[in-house]
Formats: sequence, C-alpha cells, structure tokens
Amino acid sequence: MSLWGALYVGASGLKTSQNALNTVAHNLSNADTKGYTRQQILQSDLRYNTLSKSDSAISYQQVGLGTVYSRSKQVRDFFLDQSFRRESGRSMFYQVSTEVMDEVEFQLGELNGEAFEKDITDLWTAVQELAKDPASTVTQGLFVQRASELMTRAHGIYDGLATYQDRLNEQIVQQVDKVNSYGHQILELNDTIRSIEAGGVESANDYRDTRNRLLDELAELVDITFSEDAMGNVAVRIEGVDFVKGDTCFDIGLDLDESTGFYTAFWPQNATYTINSNGFRDYNIEGARVFDLNREISSDKQTDIGGLKAMFLARGDHRANYSDIETNYDSVSQSVVMNIQAEFDQMIHFLTTEINKVLENAAGVKTGTLTLEDGTVLQNARYAEMDDGGYMRDQNGRPLQLFTKNLTDGYKKVRATDENGVTAEYWVYQEEDPAVTESLYSVSNTRVNQELMQKPSLLGFRKEDGSEDIETAEALKDLFTQEKYVLNPNVRKRTSIVGYYSDLVAQVANSGYVYKAIYENQQSTVEYTENARDQVSSVSSEDELSTMIKLQNAYNASSRYINAVSEMLEHIITTLFR
Repeated sequence: MSLWGALYVGASGLKTSQNALNTVAHNLSNADTKGYTRQQILQSDLRYNTLSKSDSAISYQQVGLGTVYSRSKQVRDFFLDQSFRRESGRSMFYQVSTEVMDEVEFQLGELNGEAFEKDITDLWTAVQELAKDPASTVTQGLFVQRASELMTRAHGIYDGLATYQDRLNEQIVQQVDKVNSYGHQILELNDTIRSIEAGGVESANDYRDTRNRLLDELAELVDITFSEDAMGNVAVRIEGVDFVKGDTCFDIGLDLDESTGFYTAFWPQNATYTINSNGFRDYNIEGARVFDLNREISSDKQTDIGGLKAMFLARGDHRANYSDIETNYDSVSQSVVMNIQAEFDQMIHFLTTEINKVLENAAGVKTGTLTLEDGTVLQNARYAEMDDGGYMRDQNGRPLQLFTKNLTDGYKKVRATDENGVTAEYWVYQEEDPAVTESLYSVSNTRVNQELMQKPSLLGFRKEDGSEDIETAEALKDLFTQEKYVLNPNVRKRTSIVGYYSDLVAQVANSGYVYKAIYENQQSTVEYTENARDQVSSVSSEDELSTMIKLQNAYNASSRYINAVSEMLEHIITTLFR
C-alpha cells in the first residue's frame, strides 16, 4: 500500500471513532429518558486490495483499506420484550379488577356514611318489637318505616352499582379509542422507520424507541403478539387477530346495545353487515367479538391479560338481577359487578317475597288449581276469594302486601272455578317470569306498599275474633332467622336473611383480597422482568464512560498514525527534492 493510501486508513479510523463517540454521547444524554434504548455502533472492514495470489500460500497477500461505520443498532432482547409486555398486561388486568372490587366494596359497605347492614338490623329489631306487641300501631308503624328505609337504601346501592357500570362503559369507549390511536401511530412509525432505513446507512433508532413505548402501553390494555419483518415494519395482533399489518390498521369497532346502552368491541373486518335506509352499516357481530368473555379466566390459559378485557368482564353485558342466578348463573359469575348485583338483588327478593308470603298466609291465601272462564288451567295457583274486606286485606278484598311491584300488580282479579267446583271471583297471585322484568320482585321494581306507608294500622295484627295475631308476628321473626338461603349455586353454606348480607360483604372482601394479592405478586413479576430488560437495553453511565475512553484512545491512535505517515511522506519528499 502506498503512503497516500495509508492516510486514508487513518482517516477512516478517525471518522469511525468520531461516529462512535457521537453515539456514546447520545446514549449518555438520554440515560434518564424513559423508553430510551441503548445504541451500539457496529464497525466493519472496508474492502481489501489483493497484492498477490499463490496456490502454495495459506491465504492471498492482501492489504486493508481501513474501517467503516456500519450502522447503529438498538440493544434489545425480543424475548424479554415479549415477556415484559405479557406480564404488564396481566398486571393491568388484576389492577383493574382490584379497583373494581374496591368500588363494589365501597358501594356495599358505605352509603352516606352508614353501612347497609344497619338497615337490615333495624328491620330485624322492628320485627322483634312487633312480635312483642303485634296490635300496637306504634310497632306496626315502625315495622313499615324500617322496611321503607331498607328499600330506599337498597335502591341506592343497586343504582350505585348500575352507575358504576355506566362509568365503566364510558371508560371502555375511551380505552378502545386509545387502542385504535396506538395502532395508527405504530403504522405511521412503520412508514417513517422504513423510509429512513431504506438506504441501509442510517438507523431510525429514536423512532424505534417511540414505537416500542407504544407497544409497551398497548400491551397493558390488550393481549398482543408482535413481530418485525426485514423492512423494519412491526405487525401487531390483538387476541390473535390482525390489528396492524402491512399498510393497514384494523380499527376495533364498538357495537351499541340499544336496550342497555353498553358497547361491545368487535372486528368490523370479520363481521357481516347490511346497509340500512340511512345508508349506514348494521353489523352482525356474532363471531367477530374482540374478547371471548365466556372463556375461563386463567393464567395457564393466558386469558387474564389486558386492562380493557378486565373492564368488559367487570361491567358485564346487562343489569343483573336475581333471575340470572336462578336461570343461568354462568352468564354473570365472571363479571364482578353483575355477580354482586344479582346476589344483592336475590337478598332483597328473598326478603320481600318471604315477608309477603307470611302476610298472605294470614290473609287466607290458598294454593290450588283454578280454571279460568277461557279454559286456561292455573296449576298451583295462589289465590284468595273475593270479599268486601277482612283480615290482612285492603278495601277491595285483595291480600295485603308489604312490598309491591312498580310496574305490575301483585294480584289480578279473575273469574274462575276452583277445585271444588265453586265459580267466583278470585284474587290470583301473578307469578314472576324471568323473561319479563316488570313481573319480578327485584330491587329496581319493588317498593313498600304506599297504602301501608300512609296507614300502617291496616296491618292490624288482630284477628276477626279480636285476639292478637301472635302467630303471624312470630312467623315474621322466624323468616329472619331460618338458615335456608345461599348466595349462589356454587356456595353450599346456608344462611339467614340477617347473615346473608354479611356473607355477601365477606365474599366481596375475600375476592378483593385475592385480586389484590395477585396484583401485588404480578407487580413483582413485572418489576423483575423490567429490571432484566433494563440490564440489556438501558444506558449504564459507567459502561458508556468506559467505552468513551476506549474510543478516545482509538481516535488518538488514528491521529498519531496519520501524523506518523505524514512525517514519513514529508521526509521522503524533502529528501528526494533536496
């Protein structure tokens, strides 16, 4: 190699060392920048000049032309990224679940500064006082008043849970919008990174950091898988379905249920649709839902990942009531809010219907078969014969109910023939139909009898012969202490009306404790994984300073090499032309 060529070798060393020093300086200046990934310079040899070839030699005689800055790469570990994002998504799932349990516990445990359990205890105390002196208008008035207070508080709790469902529904809309926004930002960054790196010289590492930060945040909301192709494009799948692929971001759609006001996330590209009269699409989202909420929630099955999924699970798909427990408990069991709504409503249903039955028995309500005038046969009908009044009846002869329905009557007047062939007018109890919410004695459809509110003495508790009705008062006491109620089909323990609410609150507290424990453990896992990832990709000031010293020495060596070659050239030139 000529001495002139040797100058270029030294110059390449200077240039490469300078570029590497710039990268180290960039690392140091971003050491505290969140999401920044340490960059590393890759150097490679320039081409070699072959001086001679010999078959007898081990290798050709070649001389190198120096070194060159190849590229600056990010120091990341794909598997640690994948593990961190999966664990952070799981952590967010349990964080949301813990927050939901805290809200539900607040709704059940406190309302305007007083626990709901006190209202149950007050009603129980009023029943005990009534049993001591059934015919007293004072104890009767207290009994009705405490029942009214309990129902008022029950409406407040149930409405609070329903309002919280609506808030979750609003948050779901916001989070879906955020997910879609992340998708479009990732798509734009794919384009930017691809255009910058197309020449094969420059690396878009800072843009890659932004994209990786978006992937980290997206992974907290939904369960994602991701991959990068040779062109630098990142493809993202959510719950196994393409979200960002190629030059397209497949937005998540929201389908509104008009009856509940709740939104369901779905994939428009996988749904069928028809065009309505207004020119808009009406989607059929069956088979196109983003989340399968019927799957068992389990870490083993990887179904407990993503805060958005936790919101959908917690909110549920409707306002639950006791009939959900009786007909299809599986449909509400995995939703925190719906499960508590159903169990709380079941408690109120037990309380209201059992008290009404005690009063019905006192009013002489029978159970038997009635044949209506149109031929309809009512099996096991609860009915009472019409009269002009009587004990535990209103002025129309209808059996008194302490709790009535808002939208339908508890009893309907019919003309029918009983089992003994007697044709007359009867008051027939209107059985509840789970398919017709207006027929249910649920929290939202039940109130205290307004007639009794105005005149509690209508209860009387004094038989037609003038004696006090001790038996009915004692029956009311018994229904509060009989342990025959269960929270749900999965619970074997039987409890009383008084103990039901305590068991319900204990169940919420226990579930909240479990969620919190899982969340705290998951946080530790996330921190451990993040630390492992940071050891690979974060900037260490000590390491960078050590590298800087090495590069400075390499820069100085290249400079001294150039000086030596320069002195040799100067000596040759001055000697030749002296």
